[in-house]
Amino acid sequence: KSPGNTVIDECWRSVGSTFREIFASPCVRFWRILRAFVDYSCLHSLKPNVQSAGAPIMAMNSSQVKAQHLQQQNNMAGPGGTGWPRRNSQNSTPTTTVAEPQFPTTTGAINRIIKLYPLTNYIFGTKEPLFERDPSVPARFQRMRDEFEKIGMRRSVEGVLLVHEHGLPHVLLLQLGTTFFKLPGGELNPGEDEVEGLKRLLTETLGRLDGVKQEWHVEDIIGNWWRPNFEPPQYPYIPSHITKPKEHKRLFLVQLQDTALFGVPKNYKIVAAPLFELYDNSQGYGPIISSLPQALCRFEFIYM
Repeated sequence: KSPGNTVIDECWRSVGSTFREIFASPCVRFWRILRAFVDYSCLHSLKPNVQSAGAPIMAMNSSQVKAQHLQQQNNMAGPGGTGWPRRNSQNSTPTTTVAEPQFPTTTGAINRIIKLYPLTNYIFGTKEPLFERDPSVPARFQRMRDEFEKIGMRRSVEGVLLVHEHGLPHVLLLQLGTTFFKLPGGELNPGEDEVEGLKRLLTETLGRLDGVKQEWHVEDIIGNWWRPNFEPPQYPYIPSHITKPKEHKRLFLVQLQDTALFGVPKNYKIVAAPLFELYDNSQGYGPIISSLPQALCRFEFIYM
């Protein structure tokens, strides 16, 4: 029980027994009035002892109580008359609050739209063979090791060129032999910009030979791969125990024009591989090309 209830009970027991003996039942009404007076006196005497820390409690008349109650309502409503809960008076004008959006609206930077044109819109000619710089895989890694000691990590870029056929996205790949597929691209020169270097490599690989400048529109980065050692495995992350990766390969999405003429080296064959064939098919296309369906799923394709 609270201290107030304890004192009231004591007053009831001490005073009540005496008055019951004197007035008995005819004085019940008087007894109730006296009890109410005793209750009020006891509670009033205990009130300063149970107040919380802070400003002392001041007695307020009815007008001050109404003013304080009105001030509390205004505080809950806020300076602009909005908020929750809200208590409107009868004469107040209802207002409509337009909340600010928690997330920004969808823009072109978030919802990227890529236009895909039919494969039949493009003409593929032939040009002189384009040979690899290294005659074998061991020779390639030996050259990478030598260059790493001089200029550091190798940087390479590759372009993802998309078309559509039968209502399905296809990726243009270069095929060498019967089982080797690659994306157009290659190594960057020391200090060369990635986008400008990719345009240069695309022109060297698929550029025209009639002197007409080929326009390449690089849209976005769709992947990063690292080679931790002088070995074939590459990963879409840097392993925790690797402090100096040996190669960084970055993939870019290239928006093709509605029509174009490409020159394909004679020792290569260009193929259009559908995304469903690449998906989860690292055995046939390698880990990088087979991951393109996942990397491209964030774009919205429009078939022209």
